[in-house]
Amino acid sequence: MTTLSARTPPARPLSAYLTNVLPRFVRGSVAIVAFLALWEVLPRAGWVDATFLPPFSSVVHALVGMAVSGELTAHLFASAGRALTGFAIAIAIGVPVGLFIGWYRSLGDILNPLLELFRNTAPLALLPVFVLVLGMGETSKISMVVYSCLWPVVLNTVSGVRNVDPLLIRSARSMGLSPLKLFRKVVLPAAVPTVFTGIRVAGAYSILVLIAAEMVGAKAGLGYLVNYSQFTFEIPKMYAGIVTLSLLGLVFNHAVVLVERRLTAWKGEG
Repeated sequence: MTTLSARTPPARPLSAYLTNVLPRFVRGSVAIVAFLALWEVLPRAGWVDATFLPPFSSVVHALVGMAVSGELTAHLFASAGRALTGFAIAIAIGVPVGLFIGWYRSLGDILNPLLELFRNTAPLALLPVFVLVLGMGETSKISMVVYSCLWPVVLNTVSGVRNVDPLLIRSARSMGLSPLKLFRKVVLPAAVPTVFTGIRVAGAYSILVLIAAEMVGAKAGLGYLVNYSQFTFEIPKMYAGIVTLSLLGLVFNHAVVLVERRLTAWKGEG
């Protein structure tokens, strides 16, 4: 019996879970629960016109109804597909370009003013240009997402490469690492957290810009759902679309955070 107990690793007690994980979850949910309770109470108490802000329970009822009928799924898949496609293209282009510009400083000094110009040009201001050049189909909407996501990814990647601790670089060079190995083993891992900061910002932009693009000439998508529901005065469905958009953005952000944690596991939890 003594040998068996010595070999068996101690199980994590339930009390440890209740005292560590559960309180953090409860604290993180308090503000959201309070907000939803306020949303439910204000229209029912007559403090807000329920015509324009229906109770949260009415929004949930509309959300469930659209989910059961399949209407919500069609709009959700249309928006998620466009956002993911544009987001992935922006990362595939932006990360290598940012690494290249960040590593070759002379090239970065030449291109930086142009990058800043593009970054500060609002994507929504270019919506008419995308529609005129690419039409009102899928290409213009995905291109809008690519444009809006590209610049935060590029600029944060450049910043991540350029702000690597010089002591790390000098130490690696003193060990005789070639420029390629120095970049791959030192610069790239050190730049990953800053790169993912840009990717998280781009994830938020992908949803924001796509919704505006879907309000112009789209036949499906959450932006179309919100806009169409507002025109037909189906206000609970409009808010249901907005809630779905918020949840989609949270899922995007959480997925990026999980990937970032996996790629930066070498840093440890501290």
